[in-house]
Amino acid sequence: MNRNIRKVPFGHVEEVDTQSGKGTLVYYDTFQDVTDQQLEHAAAQAKARSFAKLVLYPLHEETARRMWKRPIEPYYMRESRLFDWRRENGDNHTITIENWEGKRKKYTPIEAALRHLADVYPQPMFLYVSPETANAFASFHSFEEWIGKLRLIITEPPPDAHPNLTKYRHRWDVRDNS
Repeated sequence: MNRNIRKVPFGHVEEVDTQSGKGTLVYYDTFQDVTDQQLEHAAAQAKARSFAKLVLYPLHEETARRMWKRPIEPYYMRESRLFDWRRENGDNHTITIENWEGKRKKYTPIEAALRHLADVYPQPMFLYVSPETANAFASFHSFEEWIGKLRLIITEPPPDAHPNLTKYRHRWDVRDNS
């Protein structure tokens, strides 16, 4: 919640920026195996769907180990690669790299991450995920609560979708190939 106090004259109407769009597209991933082309596809999705922000949310090593039980590169290496990509892309205003999990330096449940993102970034919120991440998210108990508050954009059709994903098929779609 923003607690900054502002004084405005009587009758002031805040102008809405029509170019900025609305909502947030959150790319929730480890970013270990994500290529620059996949990042550009995510940026194109955010632009095509008129999102105000594209948030790149790299997972901490402990979070990734608990979700997939596989080795992962250190957080700082994956994060610096994202900063380099954003610098090369030249779009610092609409692309944000969220380092909340890096500051925590420990396992962060997806529920806590989503609560943080919902508090900080404009709504509605869309989660841009890989099929593996979507299946992992669908296996959690809190999935049914969160799928009503956000929507999923999956990078490609999941070959073996979790039963909860098929149950809530109307709340997710597959990335456009634009």
